[in-house]
Amino acid sequence: MSTRQRIVVLQGHPHASGTHFCHALAEAYAEGARRGEHDVETVDVATLDFPLLRDPEDYNHQALPVALEPAQQAIGRATHVVIIYPLWLGTMPALLKGFLEQVLRPGFAWEDAGKGFPRKKLKGRSARIIVTMGMPAPVYRWFFGAHSLKNLERNILGFIGFSPVRHTLIGLVESTSDRRRARLLDSVRALGEAAR
Repeated sequence: MSTRQRIVVLQGHPHASGTHFCHALAEAYAEGARRGEHDVETVDVATLDFPLLRDPEDYNHQALPVALEPAQQAIGRATHVVIIYPLWLGTMPALLKGFLEQVLRPGFAWEDAGKGFPRKKLKGRSARIIVTMGMPAPVYRWFFGAHSLKNLERNILGFIGFSPVRHTLIGLVESTSDRRRARLLDSVRALGEAAR
């Protein structure tokens, strides 16, 4: 049994219906984590009302929208963060990117150290990224180089201190069988139980 973790599951599918496979994956991870006796909070990005940042000055100096304060506080409390999203145009949906730009602000996620690299303010946290896609996962990984996943792992989460950052790629979601979906949900529940 792993050490009790404080987990935040960020459900990043931009459709708020709750009927997509990403929603089922988020529920499965949270269910497994509770079974593993971890503390779990879920943030459904699609249900949050917030503006997109359009000016670097807003990123650096504008107050965080009130609607995002609970999400940012949950990430601040977390020891493990799970980000689940569908691959759209080769990367995460714009709404999830906009959410991350808002909540991972200077002062909260990182701060200028004066010289050298900025100070990582979210050290001591691990992450799991789960990405669904229509293509086979090996095609995304090897032919396309998984560039957007690497960007999220290294240039966003790694930049602010997350380590380790693990990932799960799930391909062919539109054409997969109910049996395979059930197996995938079971495997994600197991990840949740182990807080991995």
